[in-house]
Amino acid sequence: MKRTIIILELLTVLTLTAQTAAGQLKTATIKGNSPALKDSTVVVCIIDMMGVASDTVRNGRFTLYVPVEKLTMSMLFMQGKGCPRYLMKLYLTPDLQVNLTGPDCLYPTWKVESLLPEQATENAISEHHRDALAEYLQLELTKAPYEKQDSVYNVMKKQTMDILPALPIDLASINALEDLARYANGEKDFPYTKQLKEVENYFATHAPESFCEKMTYIHSLVYPLHIVQQGEEAIDADFFDMQGNAHHLAELRGQYVLLDFWSLGCGPCRMAEPEMRAMRKQLEGKLEIVGINQDKTSGWQESEWSKTIVWQNWSDGKMGKGGINSRYCDEAEVPYYVLLSPDHRVVWKTFGYTPGMFLGLAEAINGPRQDNGANLHLAVRKVEMGSDRTTVHFRYYGRKEHLFRIASSSNLMADGKKYKITSTDGIELDVKSYPDAKASTDESISDMCYKDFTLTFEPFDTIPATFDYKEGDEEGAFVIRQISIGN
Repeated sequence: MKRTIIILELLTVLTLTAQTAAGQLKTATIKGNSPALKDSTVVVCIIDMMGVASDTVRNGRFTLYVPVEKLTMSMLFMQGKGCPRYLMKLYLTPDLQVNLTGPDCLYPTWKVESLLPEQATENAISEHHRDALAEYLQLELTKAPYEKQDSVYNVMKKQTMDILPALPIDLASINALEDLARYANGEKDFPYTKQLKEVENYFATHAPESFCEKMTYIHSLVYPLHIVQQGEEAIDADFFDMQGNAHHLAELRGQYVLLDFWSLGCGPCRMAEPEMRAMRKQLEGKLEIVGINQDKTSGWQESEWSKTIVWQNWSDGKMGKGGINSRYCDEAEVPYYVLLSPDHRVVWKTFGYTPGMFLGLAEAINGPRQDNGANLHLAVRKVEMGSDRTTVHFRYYGRKEHLFRIASSSNLMADGKKYKITSTDGIELDVKSYPDAKASTDESISDMCYKDFTLTFEPFDTIPATFDYKEGDEEGAFVIRQISIGN
């Protein structure tokens, strides 16, 4: 499932700002009431992926004072017993009060009272798929299999498409169409593509000119451009830094470039930064990082965290909607990483952060040429060959509690032939192993460790230019590809 609602619980808690007090700024007020809500349930209002207001439920009630300057789409999220993980859309303007009431904890199905016509549009959409929405929320709460959740979620999307042409073309209906397009774009076999194209065409021919930019983005989702894949030449774009200076990726040819698609509201993005700093220092002159921010330009430029970033800190101004991310990222997730070679071809792509992956990348770039993108934690440090053996020296990075295993069926592949393990040193096959040596004296990554070991294999029939290491014959086994004999 590619629905960001599944991961936003962590992100919103990590990035939540302080509750805005009424009267300090232009605000909208959100009041909620349900006898089913448990005390201590936390209610969060999110705008542009950042928590901007929160309250804790007491006696079934909560009140949020949300800073807004103009008509704004916000998301309501509740974290508490009985509450599903789902983002509920609310449209706000300064001095507006929105009242939410419901008999249960399924807050996305509650009654929403508001004077805004956009909220009336949103309410019409919610009412049209209310039964399917309620079923989906119950499935989410019971952690039903994803296949069953997806089936109901697709019904909701179909019902939304059915009603959209009958609604006013306003911010709410266009945002609903954008959500449909983003979801369909991320699904391999979306069953209603033909209908989505028909609805998109209707909106494109009837939408007011003020929505031109949003409609262009929606069109790019419904009719996506080619996404650059491994081995293909990198695509450049127009970027600007926090001072407004223009930049291009071409400036960095001749060294490895790590593209880091990130957002201020992304907890893992912040968690990764100390290790990325250490990696950049180890690879000085060999690799540069280009952070590509996905937030509003003003928020990115004003963020104190943004100002501490030491590598290239750029934006294309698209907020992750139809910009350079749509040419590189196969998943609508942050952080998303793309490694470019010195001649600017895509080496590998991945999303998410796990401790040790960037130290492993540094080890791989400093060692024999290799592509360890399938498991960045593990890198080849040296290759020794003889007439009776081939010995490969490895290093694994992670926290000391992070286990890994090396399968006894691991092998080398060269020129279409498989070469089996004959002996090991420093590790026992098919047994849990842990990194046990401190990786750095840098306090910011003091919890990082590594483990060195060697695997010896049958000798190559003839010395190949490169070979692959495959960690076992089991389905899903990772491969370190194109390991060079020399450095």
